[in-house]
Amino acid sequence: MAFNHLPAGVHDALAPLSVTPVTHSVPMAKNHRSDRSPADAASRPSPGTVLHRLASGPSRSARITHTEHLPPRTGRHAVWPDRIRTEVVAAVQAAGIDHPWAHQALAAEHALDGDSVIVATGTASGKSLAYLVPVLSALLDGSEAPNGRGSTTLYLAPTKALAADQSRSVKELSQPLGSAVRPAVYDGDTPFEEREWIRQYANYVLTNPDMLHRGILPSHPRWSSFLKSLKYVVIDECHTYRGVFGSHVAQVLRRLRRLCARYGASPVFLLASATAAEPSVAARRLTGLPVVEVADDASPRGELVFALWEPPLTELHGERGAPVRRTATAETADLLTDLTVQGVRSVAFVRSRRGAELISVIAQERLAEIDRSLPRRVAAYRGGYLPEERRALERALHSGELLGLAATTALELGVDVSGLDAVLIAGYPGTRASLWQQAGRAGRSGQGALAVLVARDDPLDTFLVHHPEALFDQPVESTVLDPDNPYVLAPHLCAAAAEIPLTDADLELFGPACAELLPQLEAAKLLRRRTRAWHWTRRERAADLTDIRGAGGTPVQVVEAGTGRLLGTVDAGAAHSTVHEGAVHLHQGRTYLVRSLDLKDSVALVEQADPPYSTVARDTTSISVLDTDIEVPWGAGRLCYGSVEVTNQVVSFLRRRVITGEVLGESKLDLPPRTLRTRAVWWTVTEDQLDEARINPEILGGSLHAAEHASIGMLPLFATCDRWDIGGVSVPLHPDTLLPTVFVYDGHPGGAGFAERAFHTARDWLAATREAIAACECDAGCPSCVQSPKCGNGNEPLHKRGAVRLLTTLLRGAPREPGAGQAPGADGAPGPEQAPGAEEPPEGGQAPVPERRPAPGGKPRPQSAPGSVGVRAAGPAEAVPQDPPAP
Repeated sequence: MAFNHLPAGVHDALAPLSVTPVTHSVPMAKNHRSDRSPADAASRPSPGTVLHRLASGPSRSARITHTEHLPPRTGRHAVWPDRIRTEVVAAVQAAGIDHPWAHQALAAEHALDGDSVIVATGTASGKSLAYLVPVLSALLDGSEAPNGRGSTTLYLAPTKALAADQSRSVKELSQPLGSAVRPAVYDGDTPFEEREWIRQYANYVLTNPDMLHRGILPSHPRWSSFLKSLKYVVIDECHTYRGVFGSHVAQVLRRLRRLCARYGASPVFLLASATAAEPSVAARRLTGLPVVEVADDASPRGELVFALWEPPLTELHGERGAPVRRTATAETADLLTDLTVQGVRSVAFVRSRRGAELISVIAQERLAEIDRSLPRRVAAYRGGYLPEERRALERALHSGELLGLAATTALELGVDVSGLDAVLIAGYPGTRASLWQQAGRAGRSGQGALAVLVARDDPLDTFLVHHPEALFDQPVESTVLDPDNPYVLAPHLCAAAAEIPLTDADLELFGPACAELLPQLEAAKLLRRRTRAWHWTRRERAADLTDIRGAGGTPVQVVEAGTGRLLGTVDAGAAHSTVHEGAVHLHQGRTYLVRSLDLKDSVALVEQADPPYSTVARDTTSISVLDTDIEVPWGAGRLCYGSVEVTNQVVSFLRRRVITGEVLGESKLDLPPRTLRTRAVWWTVTEDQLDEARINPEILGGSLHAAEHASIGMLPLFATCDRWDIGGVSVPLHPDTLLPTVFVYDGHPGGAGFAERAFHTARDWLAATREAIAACECDAGCPSCVQSPKCGNGNEPLHKRGAVRLLTTLLRGAPREPGAGQAPGADGAPGPEQAPGAEEPPEGGQAPVPERRPAPGGKPRPQSAPGSVGVRAAGPAEAVPQDPPAP
């Protein structure tokens, strides 16, 4: 239901307006004491009242296209297993938790039985307590050993912020247990003088997969006393380990299991995840072990009002005269301003670091016009900040000093932000799992909460705000990862051999692809077979062969030219597009201009400035087919999946006016090209199909290009990826296929499973793409359907109507047999995927790893064929990075 303004008394009217409540788990309330007093909770306006005030604000012309009302739910209590130490139960009760929820008690029972278990329940359902209680009980038992360290636990978090937050929680909960529990954070921020104490005495070590990969496993002899006593490995927010990052983490965990076995330990894995499809399957692929599933959420849920918010069209016109919708960034900044003025504690989740900074700056400026004391109540939170800056922001958020925060996914993942009233989500985060994860940050005390998804001007967001059933009537995704990817597996085999020489008995642990890879690694003189084992042959550290986040090289330091002060870092893969010469760089609310980028020394020099514009990089891409794994007929055309080589070069950047997005000019750049060997899905059309679709040569390029843009925009609905995970190229006559061809490729070396998922869901994916284009109200194409704000060709050429006719014709010939454009079954093939959060894809070839062999009948092409340069949509090289921790 669409309406421009909500009527008075909207709170009472929400229930009859809402559709059937969602059936999957949604954000839940914790079973501990609220940090708000009852009087404070009672004085808060209801979510519906807050929404009404937002919708009826001054000059508000956006429309709420749909409102979903999720009623409150009571919880189901249980009792802790009698094997839990009474001291631990008493400590939990001292924290205000009299009885566990049923799912917490069940998970603890499995952990005590020695079963690896995954707790896949809603946000704020108390997953942390489910694994902490058995862990603390085991640590208390271990403290009675002769050495006082008879049991240890390793905790893995995807972000530093989450590890720091969990460390505070563990220390607070375990305080009554005295020195029996000795938690410590071990990451890149840990002072060196503390590290030896942690290795020797800490029994609950909190770290991240990066530090485990680069710091702990290569130095395992120094960790021997910790590893031989390792009883539990906790993997928090495990749904974030998907795609290439997840595949790397899967191999890191196999290396950990191998070393533990050598020291005589066999740890139990305790995993916590947002609600996901088939969580036990995903957990088994991640750990390589059987995992029991606990997914029946017994916690209570406060009322949640979820609104879909579409920013209005402006009077401005963009590229090719297309209407320009107000940006999600500007709209979210306005909403955050309004919420702050109302005293509503809020977090605005933003997909990029730049976006978080912009929203913070805009909100602060507007709050200053209202009350000079208010701007300090709003801040930005993102990766790339120095450690002391992050810690200060986390303290301010916990204390309530901050009312509003514009944050990237660093705060999505489990950080206990208690007492929030509202969450703003600036643009669909890429998956339904991530959407509910972010929405669940509000209402954590069991009180009512408001969540607002502010649509960006792109095909997917526009489709979703007008098709709410795609969000509220569909289950969340399951996780896809491919540990057998040779670009992932090969460097981990080298790292494992450097830790302890590899034997035949180890190969089963790392997967069946080892047999083919080891001879290639020997031929590359990375490993050498001596007697019965493979040994690492080089002086450098094997763990440095790969960055498990796919960042692709040394981070670029951002340095203030006048003072030499280090402002932060940018991942190497993002440097070409974000800190090139002339780029606008935002840090802590201040704007800087990049004066120079030194790729050799990995340094970008910046100067503080106040330009009235932002910058967006433009690039060109060529693609060649290396081999075709699968090929099926689509009418007279073909749908294919296989290996490709992509060559990308950032060639210029646009200056766009802040707020309106108006293009002010374009400047050329001279940056080196980058090459990527990866996996792609592509489809071809024949001359007969073009005739049927009434596509003449004059509009062929524009029709293909428009279909490519929209299909990339829609793919995250079917494969849990985002625009920085994938890229695309369309060519009117590709030299490898000799036909008009559209490619969509994974932005990671060796592939990430996204293109394969696109192949298996192609009929549904392209049908949704066609519908998104056809349903758009514009005449000739706009950012809501076929335009991309980061198109390497400046959105030229594009032909909206031609794309609709072309896709209509293509879909008539779509196959219906399983495995050819349909979702795969539960046979180990990739299915729907999981939450976003990966870094921008790197350039190819950053580690000496083998290539995939051509499939039977494939035709290898070692380099791009002449004339294969095509037009493309937003792809990996244009991405704005998210927020992983540096080790």
